[in-house]
Amino acid sequence: MEIVILPSSDEVGRVAAAQIAALVAAEPEAVLGLATGSSPLGIYAALAREVAAGRLDFGRARGFALDEYVGIPADHPQSYAAVIRSEVVEPLRMNAALVQVPDGRARDIAEACLSYERAIVAAGGIDLQILGIGANGHIGFNEPTSSFASRTRIKTLAESTVIDNARFFDSADQVPTHCLTQGLGTIMEARRVVLVAQGEQKADAIAAAVEGPVSSMCPASLLQHHEHAIIVIDEAAAAKLRLADYYRYVYANKPVWQRVPSIG
Repeated sequence: MEIVILPSSDEVGRVAAAQIAALVAAEPEAVLGLATGSSPLGIYAALAREVAAGRLDFGRARGFALDEYVGIPADHPQSYAAVIRSEVVEPLRMNAALVQVPDGRARDIAEACLSYERAIVAAGGIDLQILGIGANGHIGFNEPTSSFASRTRIKTLAESTVIDNARFFDSADQVPTHCLTQGLGTIMEARRVVLVAQGEQKADAIAAAVEGPVSSMCPASLLQHHEHAIIVIDEAAAAKLRLADYYRYVYANKPVWQRVPSIG
């Protein structure tokens, strides 16, 4: 696990985006795991600027959304299908036919989850998974006590998650209480993981994920066992890391050939 602490949320987006840009430039048909929420917005904005400038092409890249609400209408602006389309597919000029979202409106939810897992395998697996982190340590919608072996499945959202997500709706009563999410086992099979977090409200979760014990009480802590996970955070999110000075030192002294510069 590599920890990168940066001075601003804008720089978090640009440095994390550089990881994706380098992959897609080298492998135009790369398979990306796409997260929603506020944390990855800086990533997508930086990538969109590269696309608009003609320096990057996502036309052949594939995408798999991390999660989707259950039962929300397909045309609802807060369905993750709609969010992925407006925040990722259109700005990055991806081929919509190559981007999939779990089917939260399926009559047979269990089969929809199995189908999603099969589609990821058929695509060759996810090359790079983008992640945010919840204040309670969830990644995707894998709430505390989620199984480390879990696959794409239906989950009941924690009350704290419903409250956090209410900012995207008119009220908390409108937030769906169930979702489909890639499981922790699914996420861990991605070849690379880039997790971003900004703001002091994520400081406890980041400290638990990076320096705490690996525990189902903080699902993101499982990333300590991932071979290629990079955690890109701003100073506010790093506020409770005991070894923050060490992480800054390591990043500042990386060999030039290991550095991926920020973009956008």
